[in-house]
Amino acid sequence: MVRLTVDMIAKNASHKYRSEDDFGQYLQKITHLNLSDKNIDSIGDLSFCKNLRVLYLYDNHINQIQNLDFASNITHLYLQNNRISSIENLSSLKKLEKLYLGGNYITVVEGLDKIGELRELHVESQHLPLGEKLLFDPVSLNSLAKSLSVLNISNNNIDELEELAVLENLSYLKAVDNQLKHMKDLEVVLKKWTKLRRIDLTGNPICQKPKYKDRIIVQSLTLESLDGKEIQEMERRFLMNWKASRAARKKSNERMTDGHAAHV
Repeated sequence: MVRLTVDMIAKNASHKYRSEDDFGQYLQKITHLNLSDKNIDSIGDLSFCKNLRVLYLYDNHINQIQNLDFASNITHLYLQNNRISSIENLSSLKKLEKLYLGGNYITVVEGLDKIGELRELHVESQHLPLGEKLLFDPVSLNSLAKSLSVLNISNNNIDELEELAVLENLSYLKAVDNQLKHMKDLEVVLKKWTKLRRIDLTGNPICQKPKYKDRIIVQSLTLESLDGKEIQEMERRFLMNWKASRAARKKSNERMTDGHAAHV
């Protein structure tokens, strides 16, 4: 296996350097570093790369997030398809906007309470113990409440979304191939997500419920796309009118029933 260090960067650099000083200056200028699919099993000392903004480490064998304290300028971190079991050691990444952790061994989404600007979190398809679902630490969720706009939690055995209701700025939720079953639970969170534009629930049991699509469109007036299909404004207006007339009929029937009861 391979340890990610500055020596490894030197070996993968496109040209050789005449002196140590040249290489040191080169390291400080690096903003993007792509070391995906290099058999890397651990992150060593990269502290010379002070201006690193985008780090690609996907498709490796990394089992721990470590040695990134120097990386205060990183905005995008790609760690999908590794062997990471814990989200940790990210508190120095104050400018981190996008974090990709899909295809790892994470059981709890945690350790994100010091990251104030995270806009996208991708934790899809974790290798979970049989019968278990991906869990969310409330402290991390509360810290992400105002910043997070994109969340991918697909294929993680998730059966309810209520705890995610705190994510008030969510505009896109991808929760494909989970175990969501109850329409009422979904309607509760849709009321809270007032900025939601897209939601994809394809492959959940809830998709088989009667009037599934209609109920979501009526519940979330900001939604523009459901399960990969654009919602037409005419369709929403029709459903809203239908709902209003149904409610009016119900009220009228109740009044008639009450009036009849009063005369008996």
